[in-house]
This record gives sequence, structure tokens and C-alpha cells, in this order.
Amino acid sequence: MNTYKDITNFDQLIELEHGKIGTESRIKYEESAQMFIVSQMLKSARKEANLTQEQLADKAGTKKSYISKLENGKGNIQLSTLIRIFEQGLNRKVGLTFL
Repeated sequence: MNTYKDITNFDQLIELEHGKIGTESRIKYEESAQMFIVSQMLKSARKEANLTQEQLADKAGTKKSYISKLENGKGNIQLSTLIRIFEQGLNRKVGLTFL
């Protein structure tokens, strides 16, 4: 517990646990965190639309197993596929922000 005694904010905790920005460990952590966020957004939007994974897959031109993998954060996704799933499958617009 002494390791955490000087931690006063979330950024410090992430740096302690996963390294400084740009390190391999931190990059892997941030990629996983972003995939988790996307997976939760997809699952939430699908449920709001009252669609099953199979129905969403049919509307977006993909497979149920692929939607399931994405919702469970278990796969890489191409941006074009993500846009198609949200726009064609869920009738939602996708916007990107680069920081």
C-alpha cells in the first residue's frame, strides 16, 4: 500500500500501473481501454435500439459472432466497419476527435 501513498489523481495511478505515455505497457493499456469503451457504446446503442446481436449483424452486413466479439472487447475493428455498424445498423452518426 505504500506504493500508492503519494498518488493524488487518476493520471498518477495510471502512470504507476502502466508506465509513462508512449511506453509499450501504456500503449497496450490505452488500446484496451478504448476498445472497452467502444464495446460498451456498441452494446448500449444496440440495446437502446431494441435489437439482438443477430438483428444488428443483419442490418450492418456482418455476422452475429463478430458483433458479439466486439461487444466483449475481443477483436480488432476497422474504422469503416465500426462506422457501418453504427450508421447502417443503428442509424447513428459517428464522429471522431483526435487529441
